[in-house]
Amino acid sequence: MEVEEAFEEQNKLPEFKLDGKQAQGFLAFFRALPSDARAVRFFDRRDYYTAHGENAIFIAKTYYHTTTALRQLGNGPNGLSSVSVSKNMFETIARDLLLERTDHTLEVYEGSGSNWRLVKTGSPGNIGSFEDVLFANCDMQESPVVVAIVPIFRDAGYTIGLGYVDLTKRVLGLAEFIDDSHFTNLESALVALGCKECLLPVEGNKSNENKALRDALTRCGVMVTERKKTEFKTRDLVEDLGRLVKGPVQPVRDLIANFEYAPGSLGALLSYSELLADESNYGNYSIGKYSLDCYMRLDSAAMRALNVLESKTDANKNFSLFGLMNRTCTAGMGRRLLHRWLKQPLLDVGEINTRLDLVQAFVDDTALRQDLRQHLKRISDIERLVHNLNKRRAGLQHIVKLYQSSARVPYIKSTLQNYDGQFSSLIKEKYVEALQILTNDDHLNKFISLVETAVDLDQLENGEYMISPSYDAGLAELKDELTSLEQQIQNLHKQTANDLDLPIDKALKLDKGTQFGHVFRITKKEEPKIRKKLSTQFIVLETRKDGVKFTNTKLKKLGDRYQKTLEEYKSCQKFIVDKVVNTSVSFAEVFESLAALLSEMDVLLSFADLASSCPTPYTRPDITPSDVGDIVLIGSRHPCVEAQDWVNFIPNDCKLVRDKSWFQIITGPNMGGKSTFIRQVGVNILMAQVGCFVPCDKASISVRDCIFARVGAGDCQLRGVSTFMQEMLETASILKGATDRSLIIIDELGRGTSTYDGFGLAWAICEYLVEVIKAPTLFATHFHELTALANENNVHETDMKQVVGVANYHVSAHIDSLSRKLTMLYKVEPGACDQSFGIHVAEFANFPESVVALAREKAAELEDFSPAAVILNNPGEKEGLKRKRDSDLDDMSKGAARAHLFLKEFSDLPVETMDLKQALLQVGKLRDELEKDAKDCCWLQQFF
Repeated sequence: MEVEEAFEEQNKLPEFKLDGKQAQGFLAFFRALPSDARAVRFFDRRDYYTAHGENAIFIAKTYYHTTTALRQLGNGPNGLSSVSVSKNMFETIARDLLLERTDHTLEVYEGSGSNWRLVKTGSPGNIGSFEDVLFANCDMQESPVVVAIVPIFRDAGYTIGLGYVDLTKRVLGLAEFIDDSHFTNLESALVALGCKECLLPVEGNKSNENKALRDALTRCGVMVTERKKTEFKTRDLVEDLGRLVKGPVQPVRDLIANFEYAPGSLGALLSYSELLADESNYGNYSIGKYSLDCYMRLDSAAMRALNVLESKTDANKNFSLFGLMNRTCTAGMGRRLLHRWLKQPLLDVGEINTRLDLVQAFVDDTALRQDLRQHLKRISDIERLVHNLNKRRAGLQHIVKLYQSSARVPYIKSTLQNYDGQFSSLIKEKYVEALQILTNDDHLNKFISLVETAVDLDQLENGEYMISPSYDAGLAELKDELTSLEQQIQNLHKQTANDLDLPIDKALKLDKGTQFGHVFRITKKEEPKIRKKLSTQFIVLETRKDGVKFTNTKLKKLGDRYQKTLEEYKSCQKFIVDKVVNTSVSFAEVFESLAALLSEMDVLLSFADLASSCPTPYTRPDITPSDVGDIVLIGSRHPCVEAQDWVNFIPNDCKLVRDKSWFQIITGPNMGGKSTFIRQVGVNILMAQVGCFVPCDKASISVRDCIFARVGAGDCQLRGVSTFMQEMLETASILKGATDRSLIIIDELGRGTSTYDGFGLAWAICEYLVEVIKAPTLFATHFHELTALANENNVHETDMKQVVGVANYHVSAHIDSLSRKLTMLYKVEPGACDQSFGIHVAEFANFPESVVALAREKAAELEDFSPAAVILNNPGEKEGLKRKRDSDLDDMSKGAARAHLFLKEFSDLPVETMDLKQALLQVGKLRDELEKDAKDCCWLQQFF
């Protein structure tokens, strides 16, 4: 019991008490609610909230971290677990459920007894009802998007009809595309849009396709919400959109006519988000086609591998690319735009160079950069303010914040006009001309005049947002009357002090409260002096420790008149505030344009600040179209790793040159820097295509349409996916989705299974990437045998094709010949690694000496790919070994090509449409053919 009391005291849990009748009524209502495992239901008890049943247990364990917070409502077996939640705790829980997690919806009920009604609902993609709670004390980090999908499964492939809505930005979009069985295109669209929730039609049969689709959504951290198939309808869609979208209805009709399945998705979204129920949405939405080819495609695996976005587990902000690059100054706007840009790197060389020109202008002119950043620090979150304005949620406080931001714009314009550097014409065209239009007398200047006339700006210092009395004749009259009444009350105060012979304010005070209005008050000590007069000339209202409150008919009359006039003044003020807010709504588009311009400037200034302030400054990359040029990074570094305090980063060159080193096999010891090197190449390319300078001495980059990354193997036990299966699924999406314009990064492929299987797969995949996909690839591996792919004379006997464009690189390490101590050099150098260092790394980890000695002995017995071939000095021995190895390699190469064919035939089997007997028959047939061919190939025989 003591523990419970201590817990309650520490957490100040609101006390939850209901009398018997109320408890009975509530229990009846609660038990009648429909079951919904995802919904967390709160009941508003005015000063606090309560949750019940499974929700109460979930909240106690997740947020209070103890079940001692639970109370029982009702007696015995019919009792209901309950928990009370303060308003502050409710905000914390709401933020976690709607902004962090993607597995719950939130519901709030109001009422009493057995009479309750649902007043607010929210989900990760639809947070509108809770915006006042979620962002009361913090910036909005990103704008959530809800998508709806109509998946059409056909033998030839999958067609996805997709609709999306960004409720914050008021944007609707449609897309339709063909996809593979791993939903590679859908995944990159979900990442680029920043999707939080996905509506899917209810599927009666839980087919394999449906499971694969849900897995893709889970990988992207998207919550799945099932809706009836009837909601995915197109009836009346054009008319509905005509009400929501700005401008004439014909362009909307033409756009919808171009899609077969996507309009149904949009229909489901309109129904789910209830856009038509809110008239403030009418004529305020924009609609467009979303194309997968607009931006570089990034799937969830690439986002994780390159550490693009921040994670809760990051030790510091520099662990993620977003955390490192986010030096934005505006309140929230710049941050959200950077979030979007990192998910949507550009493909157009001209657009990339425009961003780089602006960054260079800000890098070269330190004074310009610093001045602009100082001004931007005073800019409020204009996007959010306009959102509240459009939703008719704005008050005078929001209008004043918009006014204060508007007042900074002329200074920003002036600073930009004073710039006369290399890119002055671009800055003029991009910013100065736009700001001149936005600040003219028809736009911001008009708004500034409205606020300066209407708002009492002098009162802002006292934290009061008031309409200026001079703005309205009626308001001015009421203000004068209030002033006159205040003066009369003050005069009466003086007169009463004289009559009672008491010093004013010291002994006789004038109080104003909600209970009695204006009253006189004296201390209990003074009361005996005037007791006789009090009883004859005044009315005593109450006697308390702090003194005696009393009044007379004159003060009461004046006080009542004052209160009545004040109510009229407040009512008149509210009416005028509403009028000012409604007038301000007409400036919404101006502010939206201003927000877009300032947030873009904010992000580019953030890039310039990063490039300039790093100990080793960043450099501007040269950008070439995807079909020409190479990827050459001289002295490249990993921006996040070098930003860590404990790191002295060693830069490396990367030269991906067409037909020479377009495909690089990178070998070397564990902890030697292979993973960091291949990731830093991906990160540098992504940064360049976002429009940022890169951490290199010199960089030339051929634009990539997609970055595929398969790095590090992690089990997904929750989804029943093993390390190896996860590895294969990610690799399959690369093989199906990559083109010669992509960048492929693969780390340790094939390590999740046996050595022979793993090596065979790695070899076959390498050949496929080199010969079929032809994308620039960084392939880090411990299979040193793979380096034979780069052998210039490596010609297949089967197809007489020469493998071109493959080069070997290794991360270097030094072993002291006497102490056998291993030193990592972290330099990437040409050529294959001559040995494996696994046992040396085990020594690093302080393995027992006997274990290390036995490991060396066994490794010497088993090592087929002898390092002696590379390091022995005797030429005769070297040649003999090489000849032996060449014949082994021919056998291996031939076998790998046949294994590759087997894998392709196996993957092409239409397993989804076959029953078990047919599938086993076909697989058996393929195996028999492979076994037959293996008679002439020693390498293949090992698999049987």
